[in-house]
Amino acid sequence: MENWFAALTLFEKIYWIVALISSGIFLILIILTLLGGDADDMGGDVDAEVEGDTGIGFQFLSFKNLMGFFTIFGWSGIACIDNGLSTSTTVIVSVICGLLMMVAMASLFYYLAKLQSSGTLKLKNALGQIGEVYLTIGSQRSSIGKVSINVQGTLRELEALTDEEKDLVQGNVVKVKEITDNGILIVQLLNT
Repeated sequence: MENWFAALTLFEKIYWIVALISSGIFLILIILTLLGGDADDMGGDVDAEVEGDTGIGFQFLSFKNLMGFFTIFGWSGIACIDNGLSTSTTVIVSVICGLLMMVAMASLFYYLAKLQSSGTLKLKNALGQIGEVYLTIGSQRSSIGKVSINVQGTLRELEALTDEEKDLVQGNVVKVKEITDNGILIVQLLNT
């Protein structure tokens, strides 16, 4: 093994070192990801993300993506060298292959992240929904009551007002026609 490595040119040694080291790290990252770990478990996360925010979205530069770049960069460079391509062609091809890998991985993680549900209630999803009065709602928006309504697949009790002439009492079936700026539903009696 030592004789083989010693016989390589400096250019070939660089590609082999990059390919082997990055492949090892990349393999560890894949195993940790599959087991539920992350790069955080290895003493720090290099991924750029904003806590408590909606996130950055498409993360091109992350630790995982860089390891993917160097892994593909190294192995495609070795393949180019083995096929007798020139030094400049080898560098160009390996950089392009590495960048394509980064784009593919960033796209994959971006679309996987979009599959996650934040669990945040979006009141606009209540528009047009039918529910039932839970606590009496005063007529002409005189007092706030509550309605039980299914929003985003979950039954919720939300504050509501009405423009009806009579109070809406427990058991009345209502439909959400509007939502105020401060998140109170405006409901109307549903004629049954």
